[in-house]
Amino acid sequence: MLAVDTNILVRVLVDDPTAPDQCRAAREAVSVAGEIYISQIVQIETVWVLAGTYGLSKAALQDALGIIVKHPAFHLQRPEVFRAAFQHYLAGHADFADCMILAESASAGYDLATFDRKLSKLPGTRLIPR
Repeated sequence: MLAVDTNILVRVLVDDPTAPDQCRAAREAVSVAGEIYISQIVQIETVWVLAGTYGLSKAALQDALGIIVKHPAFHLQRPEVFRAAFQHYLAGHADFADCMILAESASAGYDLATFDRKLSKLPGTRLIPR
């Protein structure tokens, strides 16, 4: 199994016309490895890059990330937390990193205290007044 960083995963998921050689090399490395490990930080950064740099909508993100969730070659660190975080992200207005923090907190059995009004609208959070 091969662990990949964000740049490799993004090049596997996106046909970047400015980096065709990187896309080809990333896909070849993944193909040769056969199984890929994706850490939580890479999951968070990938959503950030796909939304911020490539401008993917939530619907397009859902399609792209569905690939890594469903494909048997990809192994996510804490896949149940990723799925919960992504559902929060799709349903609300908080950013994905905050949704991952919420999902981790819920997985541990805790409510999440926050100053973030967008995040506080999701179940399992407590808005702390400023």
